Amino acid sequence: MSSVRTSGVAGTASLRMMSQEAPLCILTVHAHPDDEASKGAPTMARYKAEGARTVLVCCTGGEEGDLQNPSLRELGGPFHGLSEQEEKVRLAELRPLELEESARIIGFDEVVMLDYRDSGMKDSAANEHPDCFHQATLDDAAGRLVAVLRRERPHVVLTYSDDQRGYPHPDHVRVHEASVLAFERAGEASWYPDAGEPWQPLKLYYTVWSKARLVAVHEELLRLRGKSPFEQAWLDRPGHDHRITTRLHIAEFLWARSGALRAHATQVDPNEAWWFGLDDDELAAVYPWEDWVLAQSHVGMPNEGEFEDDLFVGIRERVQ
Repeated sequence: MSSVRTSGVAGTASLRMMSQEAPLCILTVHAHPDDEASKGAPTMARYKAEGARTVLVCCTGGEEGDLQNPSLRELGGPFHGLSEQEEKVRLAELRPLELEESARIIGFDEVVMLDYRDSGMKDSAANEHPDCFHQATLDDAAGRLVAVLRRERPHVVLTYSDDQRGYPHPDHVRVHEASVLAFERAGEASWYPDAGEPWQPLKLYYTVWSKARLVAVHEELLRLRGKSPFEQAWLDRPGHDHRITTRLHIAEFLWARSGALRAHATQVDPNEAWWFGLDDDELAAVYPWEDWVLAQSHVGMPNEGEFEDDLFVGIRERVQ
């Protein structure tokens, strides 16, 4: 079962050298509980199965989330008869438990909470809360992440893309900004000297949902179900396929995505075709990959026109 710890800038971890005694480690940074389920869960499950240490950093508690599963308001459900304010209180109680279950399903070895408050959607009143992620200085946010990177010593870091125009949530934007800065500062002793021994992760990847995947899922839904939740506006959006550097085969690990999504019962409607229109086998048949963008690397970049099929390309030979 995954342990949960706070970021704690103070304190250091003993230096773990690259060796067989220190396994490969991959760390992923997310904004809210449930993001770890929808973005990269099969990838993390794959590397857990291969023996890598897997670490989740969740930057906020998701306090501004709304109930997305109306069935929970039915008679006998945990939200039956509650007022809007009472729902908020109940959500705050349940979301940490949902995150714990999701992390257990995916197989994370460690879950680290950065302890910021959810900032809410762009231009909402929650953006002004003094404890929210949006209000934190970038230096503070990067410093908390640096402390985690130095303690956990990942070789690979996964985070959000630099292009958030499709979903400009303040917390998603800040995840990207803080992750990039932390990746660049973690190996420099002059930054955050009280945050532990310097450690330089070797590769930084961005999440990406390709246009090819969207179209493949949409067309298969039309073929099998006769309808699709993806409206024309989605199909008309420009894709980022040209930026993809890494394509991982994760067909046998799609259970991690579907299982983790269902663990977030307050945030995900199990009858929603957006998430579950295709079952795991059907999705694997049309798009058995997860795509990534290698943004920074200290071990080289893939050749133009070629896809990596492993996040640890260029790293394995250094640690084994």
